[in-house]
Amino acid sequence: MFHKIKSVGALPEYKLCVQFAEGVTKIYDVKPLFEKWAAFRTLADDPALFSSVEVDVGGYGIVWNDDLDLSCDELFENGQAVKSPFDGLIAFTDATELWGLNESTLRKAIAYGKLVQGVDACKFGKQWVISTEAMKREYGEPRGTV
Repeated sequence: MFHKIKSVGALPEYKLCVQFAEGVTKIYDVKPLFEKWAAFRTLADDPALFSSVEVDVGGYGIVWNDDLDLSCDELFENGQAVKSPFDGLIAFTDATELWGLNESTLRKAIAYGKLVQGVDACKFGKQWVISTEAMKREYGEPRGTV
């Protein structure tokens, strides 16, 4: 399963903060790659390049330039999970893609009380978010990949 990346940020000591679509945040240490692959040593030599990291198109990895990238699976499997107040919250759009549903299905579930607004799901500005626990409780395990 791919773990689609929503955002990435450079941290001190050559670490990355990676937020995944399924509501998980992980810290990934890049330093071990400096010895493993010569191409990654350029990041140690150029802190500005390291700070320029961004999510690749589609969210299936991160990139620095045409020569340096990491896959979402590498980051998810070898990153250290961190606790954040947003753990387990995912956007409706990501939830519908993961579970193979229509966004209107989730909106109707809230309207009919199947999902409780303010407990299972809530709206921030124009964006609805829902807990992964509520999705699993009502719709089982995810079917698709984000």
